Amino acid sequence: MPFRDHRTETRTLLGAQLVFNIGFYAVVPFLAGAMGSEYGLGAAAIGLVLGARTFSQQGMFLFGGMLADRWGARRAILTGCLVRILGYATLAAASDVTLFLLGAVLTGTGGALFSPALQSRLSHADQPAGPRRDGAPRRSVFVWLAITGEIGAVLGPVVGSFLLGWGFDAALSLGIGVFAAVTVLLWYLLPAEPARLPPERRAGGPVAAAPAAGSRWACLRDRRFVAFCALAGMNMLAYHQLYFAVPVELGRRGLDGAWLGALFLLASVLTLVLQLPVSAAGLRMGPGRALAAGFVLEAGAFTLAALTAARPGDAAGSLAPLLGVVAVLILGHMLLTPTILSLVPRFVPAHGASAGRGAYYGLTATCGGIAVLAGNAVLGQLLELTDRHSWWPGTPLAPLVVLTLVAAAGLPVVLRGQRGDTPPEDVSSTTAPARRTR
Repeated sequence: MPFRDHRTETRTLLGAQLVFNIGFYAVVPFLAGAMGSEYGLGAAAIGLVLGARTFSQQGMFLFGGMLADRWGARRAILTGCLVRILGYATLAAASDVTLFLLGAVLTGTGGALFSPALQSRLSHADQPAGPRRDGAPRRSVFVWLAITGEIGAVLGPVVGSFLLGWGFDAALSLGIGVFAAVTVLLWYLLPAEPARLPPERRAGGPVAAAPAAGSRWACLRDRRFVAFCALAGMNMLAYHQLYFAVPVELGRRGLDGAWLGALFLLASVLTLVLQLPVSAAGLRMGPGRALAAGFVLEAGAFTLAALTAARPGDAAGSLAPLLGVVAVLILGHMLLTPTILSLVPRFVPAHGASAGRGAYYGLTATCGGIAVLAGNAVLGQLLELTDRHSWWPGTPLAPLVVLTLVAAAGLPVVLRGQRGDTPPEDVSSTTAPARRTR
């Protein structure tokens, strides 16, 4: 596909991600409150529904990516939109925990189909097309994906809060309309994938057999890629502490929960303002150093959080340390996320260079989800033990410091030992040196 077509397709996909996030964040952040206040469900039922939504999305990313490889990314993206519409419609019709649970699972499954397919399709636009006119390397498309996703994450709750005045069903109706519009637009604007021919046939050589169905599991058989995903998953674990460790620390400091919104706003503003310059710094560093630097920043954020942690019941503390924790954590996250996504195609075997990336992106996200699930479970236990035995209040955060430092040390080693069988067009990355980038 010509580069000009790639640019048009990239704009279409980034726009779809923006609108998809608006529709998601206009509804899901308010789901727990609506189930409790409007439908009278208890905490256990609410926790079950929210957990099922998270698991059905994070846990199904690998299978969603495999379906994208089997069906083609376009079909998986459109199916993901339709499944999410069905999920929102089920939530709108729900009045008991059974339908809420079904709607939550369908909502998560829609995301599991949509996201790996979109990332896989975008990765084909993340190709070298010569440097910019000023000679500098081109930024990865995943930098813009992070920015558009964050814009949607900021606008969605604003729209949802406005619509809650008419009830939760109004927000669901907007979400259904948004996803329906995205589906129609993508149906007309997103071209079908070209025929998946082996490299030998494309080059005019003898016909080679297409990759076997078992090749869809190749990502799991590649030990180096599994190690890459396991270490990269620490980034998702670190980022999700905005939803767990940071609110806990607010409570320990005796600060009002409303300050959490200010911290989320800080995270969003930093992402929107600094994502481009941070990614430019990553380009100059190269992928290995960028990954190491990003995880060192996240380790620094947790170190600061541990050193300034408060004991439960202490007098009201200052918000300033938490502002620093969030700022440093987000800087590391901004450096890491586009870099990780742009490195995934390096691990795809040569016969899968023009297709078959969905499973690789799916495994990357699934490993992150497993890290969040296991990590938060351990962190929760450590928080309880710390309170019960009056340990040093920073103790629960110590494993997060260790894990992020292990990732900082391990990922450059994984990249250095990577096989050299990746085609030239698939080795560009967000943070590659100038001679190897677009």
